Amino acid sequence: MKNNLHVFLGATVADAAARPLHWVYNQKKLLTYIKGKKDFTFLKNNKSPFYNIKTGKVSGYNEVGQVMFKTLVEGHENIEERFKKNITKNFGPGSVYWKNLNLRAKYRKVKDWRGIIKGPWIHQNIIESVKNIKAKKKLTGGAKVNESDGYCAALPYFLYGYDFNSLKRIISTVTVSKISLRYALAKFHLIDFALKGAKDPINEFIKKFKKDSYFKSIVEDIKKVKRLKSKPHPEVVKKLGMACSYPGTFNSSIHSIINSSGYKGAILRTIKAGGCNCSRVNFIGAYFAALKGVNSIPKSWIRKTDPAKKILNQR
Repeated sequence: MKNNLHVFLGATVADAAARPLHWVYNQKKLLTYIKGKKDFTFLKNNKSPFYNIKTGKVSGYNEVGQVMFKTLVEGHENIEERFKKNITKNFGPGSVYWKNLNLRAKYRKVKDWRGIIKGPWIHQNIIESVKNIKAKKKLTGGAKVNESDGYCAALPYFLYGYDFNSLKRIISTVTVSKISLRYALAKFHLIDFALKGAKDPINEFIKKFKKDSYFKSIVEDIKKVKRLKSKPHPEVVKKLGMACSYPGTFNSSIHSIINSSGYKGAILRTIKAGGCNCSRVNFIGAYFAALKGVNSIPKSWIRKTDPAKKILNQR
């Protein structure tokens, strides 16, 4: 596919596949939802305890990538400014995301929101970004959380061949957290190695950056995860981090990658571990699509993914 967009397709399909089980933190409960199923992607009945969207649609993580993709399809002039406008239009006041944000304040003490929040869930980084864009701040990214929104936003931009320096500016549009920036760039280096034909991008990353002070903590993280390779994935995810934040979301992703031989197995393994599976599969799906090519993504999954057609149309 043109501009390596099969990698973005890999992230998008994985997100939609995991979405009905997004943010199920009780691993025992999750097992009851998938009991007897070999393929528990695209569950018809939403099991996320926080919000409910139609199966086939994507979470807020992948959605910000879709907004960047739309921005790039429209043209390549003033990308940052147009991206900010599109973020405000898609997530800000007047959107269903913003409407649901106001609804959340009302139901803060309710544990299971499934029947209440009908429609998508806006993330903290995007809430802050919308406010900062409206306030015309120079740095518009969110600062309160260390999560994957920056990586997700910049993925299509990276695939269109923009360099790592300009990538930092795009990531900073939605997050100014130094931790988020560092882990996002590490993900892009790993995907880059995969696209360039490395047999083992993770070992390539260790080799290239073992003496690099910027990525020192990430290299150490990867080595720590490698030592846990033989442990069961759900157990390791519980230990390393089930939630949306770095470093847990990155480290849990690496454990899934090193224990999987391909796209489908990695996504199923990640969903089964619970928690913020969508943030993890947006990276894992992209990684395996880069490593193994577009044909590694199950065609039946692509057909079930609402935004897939628009990506495929860019052939």
